[in-house]
Amino acid sequence: MSTEHANATDSEVPSGTTDASETVDSVGAGDASALDAESLVLGYPNAPAPVIDGESIAAEPGAVTALVGPNGSGKSTLLKGLATQLAPDDGSVMVDGRDVHAMDTKALARKLGLLSQESTSPNSITVDDLVYHGRYPHRGFFERTTDEDARAVEQAIELAGCGHLREREVGSLSGGQKQLAWIAMVLAQETDVLLLDEPTTFLDLHHQMEVMEIIETLRDESDVTVVVVLHDIEQAARLADRMVALKDGEIRARGAPEEIVTEDLLADVFRVDADVVQTENGPRVTPLRARHEDTE
Repeated sequence: MSTEHANATDSEVPSGTTDASETVDSVGAGDASALDAESLVLGYPNAPAPVIDGESIAAEPGAVTALVGPNGSGKSTLLKGLATQLAPDDGSVMVDGRDVHAMDTKALARKLGLLSQESTSPNSITVDDLVYHGRYPHRGFFERTTDEDARAVEQAIELAGCGHLREREVGSLSGGQKQLAWIAMVLAQETDVLLLDEPTTFLDLHHQMEVMEIIETLRDESDVTVVVVLHDIEQAARLADRMVALKDGEIRARGAPEEIVTEDLLADVFRVDADVVQTENGPRVTPLRARHEDTE
């Protein structure tokens, strides 16, 4: 594979990702990084009140933290705040004790990577070129790619399992194939902290399992701190080391999956009556009925 890919400028980089980290020998860098938010207040310009109002969260270094909750609970808003995609009205976000909003772009790029729901790119770009875009923060403005860039891209494509797609144009891919290509791109960034916003939504079961396996590999074989938003609570419980459950912008519970996924929490946060059975593969949830005001 040639490494003569032209350097990408900010305007050329596909949207929905942050800048990347310094060059390392494997996906992720050195010791795992800590990501903490304190008294975070997050909202939108035309909203009458904050979506997240004074919440704090700590993502365990080197572990997978899953944010769960019903639609509109503030999961994606919280993730955007952690990723500096949404400036807080109050509070702070810290990476290894440094306020992310006090860091320059390049320093922040060495720490945080984001796979957003709003990721977009030209349909005509190939998967190979898309993944190479993940390397642009590692280079100077006019520098060409290096052997180190090629190594990172090869490793990311292998981990994402999309080598058979690398010459395909992104516009020709299915939804699941596109998601694998985007994941490869953010892996090629080699950040210490990886934030994923609903990476399995709208995917078929096969592609969901592929994405889950990628995250499990990152947890087991690297020093990457992962925070992931997931809709499927069983999926989150199987994948995560820790879970954070939100409702109406408030954190209602946090802890290990077996502590979080209970019948009481499902009733309170998700408004469903359900049976929960603990198994060796994590909690098994059987929804029974939706809860309504007259049954609460």
